[in-house]
Amino acid sequence: MSFSRVAIVGLGLLGGSTGLAVREMLPGMATSGWDADPATRQRAAERGLVERVCETAAEAVEGADLVILCVPVGAMGEAARAILPGLAEGVTVSDVGSSKQTVARVLAEALPGIAVIPAHPVAGTERSGPDAGFASLFRNRWCIVTPPADADPVRVAALCAFWEGLGAKVETMDAAHHDLVLAVTSHLPHLIAYTIVGTADDLEGVTQSEVIKYSAGGFRDFTRIAASDPTMWRDVFLSNKDAVLEMLQRFSEDLTALQRAIRVGDGQALFEQFTRTRDIRRSIIEEGQDDARPDFGRSDHGGSA
Repeated sequence: MSFSRVAIVGLGLLGGSTGLAVREMLPGMATSGWDADPATRQRAAERGLVERVCETAAEAVEGADLVILCVPVGAMGEAARAILPGLAEGVTVSDVGSSKQTVARVLAEALPGIAVIPAHPVAGTERSGPDAGFASLFRNRWCIVTPPADADPVRVAALCAFWEGLGAKVETMDAAHHDLVLAVTSHLPHLIAYTIVGTADDLEGVTQSEVIKYSAGGFRDFTRIAASDPTMWRDVFLSNKDAVLEMLQRFSEDLTALQRAIRVGDGQALFEQFTRTRDIRRSIIEEGQDDARPDFGRSDHGGSA
């Protein structure tokens, strides 16, 4: 089984990048798309993010054998109900959401009898909207596919092949395990970034101009993460709250241990912790999931949010 026509619902960073990647790397595959925002639809048509930008979600999915929902996880149910009247027989519906258990449940309820195979391309930048997409976003990045227990293995293999065709490395995973892993590797770092930047903004003895003027590399990189789409991340935290809260508790305990080490002057404990985390950073670069160049190569669209 392979797909010949993909419909993309939501034409922002991930949806637009998917369309551009299909055009560049899977040129035999037809593309159509829709976005709830008329201005986004117009810009998507101007950029050629998909071959055909439609006026309704149902129209966009007509005749498609693969539909990918590229909307915030909180909007998945609404998007699924909007596409239902236009879905073709035998279609596979997937998504790109950052939390999987909630999305799987919502889509299964909204699309009874439809083959739903959730997925999460672990790629992105702090940018959003139809001008943010680029064809190489998924290249050498992981895409985690989280099929339900009763999923057709042929359809799962076809979806994996689709993402591999866009340059991604694909792995299948249980949805609950995915949500726990992403809570610590993505969701918690975003929560910390939003908090640190907010704390700096709230300091009475430090002006906003000083925060901006004297931003060192660490704070600068936190602001990059904290610039991510607020709607998307609000929905991620609410949909994956159990795993996020579990990781946040673990983080709080570790932070308390570091506070104590600083308070009592335990330099050895600090040195051991910093050495361990430096090794993790080196492993991430060796894995090809970030760049050792200055500014991490992000001026070349190399970063991921």
